[in-house]
Amino acid sequence: MHGGLNIWQILWESGFVVKFVLLLLIVASVLSWTIVLQKWRELKSISEANEKFHQIFKSNHSISEIHREATEHHNSTMSLMFRRGYEELNRISEKISGSGKGSIGLYFSEHGFQALERSLKTGFNAANEKMDTRVSVLASIGSITPFVGLFGTVWGIIDAFAGLSQGGGSIEAVAPGIAEALVATAAGLAAAIPAVWFFNFFNNQIARINSQMESFSQEFLNLVERSILIKKD
Repeated sequence: MHGGLNIWQILWESGFVVKFVLLLLIVASVLSWTIVLQKWRELKSISEANEKFHQIFKSNHSISEIHREATEHHNSTMSLMFRRGYEELNRISEKISGSGKGSIGLYFSEHGFQALERSLKTGFNAANEKMDTRVSVLASIGSITPFVGLFGTVWGIIDAFAGLSQGGGSIEAVAPGIAEALVATAAGLAAAIPAVWFFNFFNNQIARINSQMESFSQEFLNLVERSILIKKD
């Protein structure tokens, strides 16, 4: 009870349109928080897995040894990139061995590391596709729900003034209708604000992970180049 108005009773007695709008906003809010919790756990798991795999990568000098460890870190986006690069490196090596011409060092001297860079990029894109899943839904909820709430408010005010035009022109007569209308706007903002905040937060998290993956791709190429030089010597 607040100011002589029972909000719950007002909402219970509100019109079909306002109830439908509030139902939509509740569904949107539940969906938003479900995505937030799932994405929070997912990005936290990826960050922890990347940190562990990167330590393994830095502590080993053999690509084959790192690959054995990489197969056990499926949550790591760096591990995914490493596996894509390692598979491409193996394909190139097998092709050279099968042809019996030249060496892998000669191949990279003549053609550069474009093939490995492309394979690392496919791993980068696959990781981003997974991380970006459902994040855009938060943006949609954040941008749409205020307008849905505003629609409910406008409709409620129209109903209130329609009742006022039929007589009983006291403020007590229209106060419940205006109150239920404004609740729709409040519900729209309550659904939108967390969705927008977490959309920006997750985008920042993904951008940070992307920066780490880009650095890792350079480290991988450096490791391959060092391995080739050792083989040459």
